[in-house]
Amino acid sequence: MRLFSFSNSVIQSPGLLYSTLHPISQRGLGRNYSKAPSIIKAFGDAREASLVGVASQVGALPNLHGLPEVSFVPHRVRRANAGKSTLLNAVIGRRNLLFTSKKAGRTQTLNFFRVGGDPGRLVVVDSPGYGARGRPEWGAVFDDYIRNRNELRRVFILLNAKQGLTDVDAAMLEQLGTSIASRSTDSDSYGSAKRSSTPVSIQPIITKCDSLGANGRARVEAIAADVREAAPPECLVISPPIVTACQTERGLPPFGIDAVRQSILEACMGISGR
Repeated sequence: MRLFSFSNSVIQSPGLLYSTLHPISQRGLGRNYSKAPSIIKAFGDAREASLVGVASQVGALPNLHGLPEVSFVPHRVRRANAGKSTLLNAVIGRRNLLFTSKKAGRTQTLNFFRVGGDPGRLVVVDSPGYGARGRPEWGAVFDDYIRNRNELRRVFILLNAKQGLTDVDAAMLEQLGTSIASRSTDSDSYGSAKRSSTPVSIQPIITKCDSLGANGRARVEAIAADVREAAPPECLVISPPIVTACQTERGLPPFGIDAVRQSILEACMGISGR
């Protein structure tokens, strides 16, 4: 199965369950950290965020001077997608830093975005999506990145709330577990075993939760249970998933964005809590 494809989209916004899911986003499935000093310090000046590197082939990852990195990878299912670019724009705090499109599958390369002014605090990596329409070369670049990027701290896998955890998502989790585990067992160019000094974890994110119907809470909890069951044993898969919505109807605020930011800070800087 080919697991990689383009993915880039805008959020659809029926927003039927804001009152039900927004409290979830503040508690166990993604607390609200909007007033956390650590978030304000890291993400407070979105104007300083910028694209600092692009990788389109194996062995061509940019040198970003050791800044810690997190990667976001989505799944495209038929015409549905996970709204990755809209989510990343919201997390970084810039409306148009990443290109968004109603058509899935625009991202073709690994795109490295620095957060914070020079020299930066951390790097957010926008990755091509995976799925049946993917191309092997995109998967090769991403797999090379996962296996060999010592700056990598966490991989965020995005799941569309309506689609849930599909067989392809479960296969991707398994593949990520294998690739992350190999960071401790691969050999260097001289044939000697190498060991990564930076453990990598996986954090699932459920996107577009505002698009769910009256059974939205049950749907989110069912996806969380599926993720726990599919989690590969080779690496840490953080549970429960973070619940998010970037745009909601009637002008209601997004939810889950600061929970994603806090997860990034935990992975990159060891900053947890408020």
